[in-house]
Amino acid sequence: MKGTNDEPETRPVREIRINPIVPTESVLVATARGMRPKEAEKRLERDTRTVVETCPFCRGNEERTPPAIAVYPEEQEWEVRIVPNLYPVLGDDSPGTSLSFGLQQVIDGYGRHEVVIDHAHHGIAIHEMSREHLSLLFGIYQQRMADLYASDPRLRYVLVFKNFGPAAGASIAHTHSQIIAMPVVPENVQNEVHHSHLYHRKYNQCVFCSLIDEALTYEATIYDRDSGEVRRKIDVGQYVIERNDHFVAIKPFASRFEWEIHILPLHHEADFLSTPEAHLDALAELFRRTMARLDKVVGGVQYNFFLHSLPHGEEYEGHRQSYHWHLEICPRTSIPTGFELGSGLFVSTVSPEEAARALREADIDADLD
Repeated sequence: MKGTNDEPETRPVREIRINPIVPTESVLVATARGMRPKEAEKRLERDTRTVVETCPFCRGNEERTPPAIAVYPEEQEWEVRIVPNLYPVLGDDSPGTSLSFGLQQVIDGYGRHEVVIDHAHHGIAIHEMSREHLSLLFGIYQQRMADLYASDPRLRYVLVFKNFGPAAGASIAHTHSQIIAMPVVPENVQNEVHHSHLYHRKYNQCVFCSLIDEALTYEATIYDRDSGEVRRKIDVGQYVIERNDHFVAIKPFASRFEWEIHILPLHHEADFLSTPEAHLDALAELFRRTMARLDKVVGGVQYNFFLHSLPHGEEYEGHRQSYHWHLEICPRTSIPTGFELGSGLFVSTVSPEEAARALREADIDADLD
């Protein structure tokens, strides 16, 4: 057949891709749009200083923050420090009541909002942190999530996230992440839980596990039935950035952001809190290497990352076989347009296949020595 031995010629991609996890969400991949004049999010000139005298998060300035919730290790030369957020989005300082009037409903903004000072070094990047330090950090996330869930039955979901750069929502340059415990399950998490449950009920398989299996083992060539030309070629590992014995970093087929990457456990696991301590080193190393790849390919990019895990509560116990926890890394390389805000359809101007190739081929080993 024509095209059997040849790669399909490179041409602009313009297609709507359905999110296989949440099929009600879709992404428009339009690579020709990347050629138009536009204002992108500015690359951030990172402050690489070790200590900044005026920074409230730097070691030695502890009196400039509220009293610590936890310190690791529990001594003056701390490596990670957790403090209450001075400007919390949710809190327990003024308890209120939920109410409804007509079609309007109000839920009390009760919760917890904590700042995790990731490292004593003011300007260190994630890929510059040691594997041991990142493993400690993931263990701290687990501990704080467990403590918050146990502290109050009204807290229905605990979200770990990081904003890096003003475009991603960060207001302080010192490396830090955040933890928010809330009285509701976020809609995007609820959608993942719901649709993964529907998939499991139909196929008796976790949809996340199915996607991992496809990414690691699936290949196909799709031909045009009339001309015989190759329409799409899928190679084994095409969407895999890197893997180790316990985790895999994947470029989503329907990526909302040009350089978006997801990290998932290779073997089924619904709740991040169930991840064995012995596996946190592997998670830390893959996370570190993935962030180094992003820095190599799109250095200075502002980003968010967040951790999606199965919500706690009796109503979610039946979802342990269908849900799969994961870490989403979302670099901010463009400003959302009116079309994206109005339609809910994300537009990506870089094909996920090309982004995956560039990230996979990035030479990072010398940078991580």
